[in-house]
Amino acid sequence: MPTLLLRLKGPMQSWGTTSRFDQRDTGKEPSKSGIIGLLAAAMGINRTNWDDLKLLTKLKMGVRHDRPGVLRKDYQTAGCSAPNSIIKADGTLSKNGVVSDRFYLADAAFLVGLEGDNRAYLESLQNALLNPRWVLGLGRKSYLSSDPIYIKNGISESSLKEALCTYPWLCEGKIPEKILYSFEAPDSTGRMVMDQPLSSFSDRQFGARFVITEWLAFAQEEKNVST
Repeated sequence: MPTLLLRLKGPMQSWGTTSRFDQRDTGKEPSKSGIIGLLAAAMGINRTNWDDLKLLTKLKMGVRHDRPGVLRKDYQTAGCSAPNSIIKADGTLSKNGVVSDRFYLADAAFLVGLEGDNRAYLESLQNALLNPRWVLGLGRKSYLSSDPIYIKNGISESSLKEALCTYPWLCEGKIPEKILYSFEAPDSTGRMVMDQPLSSFSDRQFGARFVITEWLAFAQEEKNVST
């Protein structure tokens, strides 16, 4: 089945799956819910539109960790200086300052693959990445990519695993002999992550999927890719 490839490089990325209230986490790799949200933004799919989002959830996802990045924390405050009243989510005023710890990956680079049986649909996704309807962020709206997410000729007729293993390395310098990969498992093997959307993003319901992570040889002679 064909595979669509995405390039995710930037000074800051955040792919949280367990964030609650003022603590915002990030995983070590892009989450499926985050990638679906990115593609939905590119296509202009409203967060209440489950019918169109459902098509995205059926794609099988894989990630190549070209540069894992460094875990960092952004310390943010709101309403902590005069005037110190802030509007809460329920519309009421509060004089209590809010402190928020927001974790992110600094200087990370990932190659993401999405495998599906409908090439025409993957082509529509690729066209949307080239001309996105809304601004595309790497997990958060303010975390912009340093390189285009769109990859020219980024649809491969190879399987998900083969497409990720053979595409040129995204970074500069010496190519590693092995690279870390994460593949969506067809059954209940590997580690469980709660990032499979079960409804529209406005409902915020996520289910489990299973991911197998492994180190694989990188059979690519090119030093890097910049297109």
